[in-house]
Amino acid sequence: MDLQTIKERIAVVESKRQYLLTLLEQPNLGILRVDVNQALEELDDLIDEFRRTLPETDTN
Repeated sequence: MDLQTIKERIAVVESKRQYLLTLLEQPNLGILRVDVNQALEELDDLIDEFRRTLPETDTN
């Protein structure tokens, strides 16, 4: 997999993060709130690790 493909996939992951944030705003989420929070934490870790690995890469 080349660097451009990885950048594109990370951009897709970052866009999915916003969906999870809007999902957290739902008042009827119940116990799924724990899973959504966990998914957000893992996405943030993945994005941070990517940026540490390739610091010159700007995906915004």
